Amino acid sequence: MEITEININVRGEDKLKAFVNITFDDVFVVRGLKVIQGKSGLFVCMPSRKMVDGAYKDIAHPISNDFRQRMEKLILNEYQRCMEEEATA
Repeated sequence: MEITEININVRGEDKLKAFVNITFDDVFVVRGLKVIQGKSGLFVCMPSRKMVDGAYKDIAHPISNDFRQRMEKLILNEYQRCMEEEATA
């Protein structure tokens, strides 16, 4: 499975840095991922839904840790590219 498009929508908030839509094989899109600023740096949150008890549960997520890491690296690289592009504009 190939990641064929990453769409970054930069936000100006303290913790929420961007919303992300990601397309696989030009045929399947997952919307609502988030780039978050944590205590030890940026990370990617999967789309989630708030449950009745107030907890959040992912509604889409990678099965393997290897694919999660690959996907997060590509998303964060694209986010950094967008930020650099914004800084030079």
